[in-house]
Amino acid sequence: MILDTENLNIVLFEPEIPQNTGNIARTCVLTNSKLHLIKPLGFSLDEKHLKRAGLDYWKDLDMSLYDSYEELREKYKDSTFYFSTTHGHKFYDEVKFKPGDFVVFGRESCGLPDYIREDNAENCIRVPMVKTSTRSLNLSNTVAIVAYEAIRQFDFPNMK
Repeated sequence: MILDTENLNIVLFEPEIPQNTGNIARTCVLTNSKLHLIKPLGFSLDEKHLKRAGLDYWKDLDMSLYDSYEELREKYKDSTFYFSTTHGHKFYDEVKFKPGDFVVFGRESCGLPDYIREDNAENCIRVPMVKTSTRSLNLSNTVAIVAYEAIRQFDFPNMK
């Protein structure tokens, strides 16, 4: 079992699309990251699309569920949190991730709430994208990009 301080912690704030969460669960298993889900979820954890996207990885997933963002922050009040948002001023690769850090990703439809971004502006990061009429990358792609940068910085523990 993963200890929260050993590897990366991926947080999904009120995820809406079960297939994205399933794909992210697979990424967490294969990067030895812990997945934290903040309610309300836009789906049931028993939903077939969620299970299908996660394939048979669910048994190996280290996951926690929280009733609120505040509950998560209270539990890990001494930890470092980063916030992935298209509004971030730093690129994700400019951060010096440490084992035990948390990266919070927002809802697929609207990202992170203003109050979270504003309260944590110095730790908001983004994946660079060209300006278009579209909003952003798919959530599961963004999580994979950031997670692999963090574990690259950790020198790919147990992956060589």
